[in-house]
Amino acid sequence: MAKRVQVVLSEDVLSLGKDGDLVDVAPGYARNFLVPTGKAVPVTASVLRQVEHRLAFRTALDTIGRFTVKKQTGGDDGLFGTVTNGDVAEAIEAATKKEVDRRDITVPEIHRTGTYKVQVKLHPEVVAEINLEVASF
Repeated sequence: MAKRVQVVLSEDVLSLGKDGDLVDVAPGYARNFLVPTGKAVPVTASVLRQVEHRLAFRTALDTIGRFTVKKQTGGDDGLFGTVTNGDVAEAIEAATKKEVDRRDITVPEIHRTGTYKVQVKLHPEVVAEINLEVASF
């Protein structure tokens, strides 16, 4: 039986994985389809450094600790509307100068001011949990 090779997907591939996933595939599948069509790149030292960079960004998010989103509120600290993952992405970008895709952010239902836990998926194996403070302006 042939040895499997590791590749990092550069775009979503149905039934294989999402962009950025590190997957094991058959050598022929990688050599004949994934790499020539640009759907994947072979694992190299530089690709592994990119994964380490994502881990370092997670550490930076954990170090900052708390991000603040300001929303308009009513009399009882209830928000007009809700806090979206786009609001959280803007707060992270303002604090770290790094762009985070809003689709990789999981926000709980937030309808009042306070502190909440939000998950940010930086890579399939790297998930950071940040504290989000919702305040009125």
